[in-house]
Amino acid sequence: MKTILITNDDGFEAEGIKALREALKDLGRVIAIAPANEKSACSHSVTLYQPLKLVEIEKDFYKLIDGTPSDCVYISKTAIFKDFKPDLVISGINRGSNMGEDITYSGTIAGAMEGVLQGYPAIAISQVLGETNRENTDYNLAQEFIKKLVKKIFENGYPLNHREILNINIPPKGKIDEVEITYAGYRIYGSETLIYKSPRGEKLYWLGLHPLKWKSRDVQNIKSDFDTIAEGKISVTPIKLDLTEYNQINNLRNWL
Repeated sequence: MKTILITNDDGFEAEGIKALREALKDLGRVIAIAPANEKSACSHSVTLYQPLKLVEIEKDFYKLIDGTPSDCVYISKTAIFKDFKPDLVISGINRGSNMGEDITYSGTIAGAMEGVLQGYPAIAISQVLGETNRENTDYNLAQEFIKKLVKKIFENGYPLNHREILNINIPPKGKIDEVEITYAGYRIYGSETLIYKSPRGEKLYWLGLHPLKWKSRDVQNIKSDFDTIAEGKISVTPIKLDLTEYNQINNLRNWL
């Protein structure tokens, strides 16, 4: 029997991780370890200065008090996988997109990142929200696609190399067979910060949401994840942990 470890950054009560468990339940043993609270945009943070408590909610479903997605995958090696290891790590289904440079902020991506650092093949999957009806997220297409993809991986093997991740974004409306292999796009960021005053007169800052804007790079025969989602297609992006810009090494040598 195959074993799948799942986590997320929306918290153990999120609808997305429930949908992911439901989608994968017939493909093997699904073990879920998720943060007790929402940890969106926590990136690849791990908890070093306090102990963490793992609480079993039900069989093979745990919440990690004060933990991040990276913590969840990290401690699983000691807490769960002492005598065996998972065949696959999946982080999601995230409520909201993880495209372009947003992947550097993402706790969802970080869960998959920690998986490949521990030596497991890993997937991050996110459900892009539409302009309307944002409160009632439909995970049906995401469930259908991730089930199909995991079956293919178990039958044919993981398609990427060591320390490489499949990053999947599901459009608000789309079809299971409309899939594009993409590159991580160029996100255009704003800097909206809301300023409040506390009852004691203290100035407080609350970071605002950035509008979803991007520009396309000139990459021959490859679309960005942003453009693909805008077309209503599923985006699958191979990403890697090596951030070195090899093309600039000689330039930098000469510059120094």
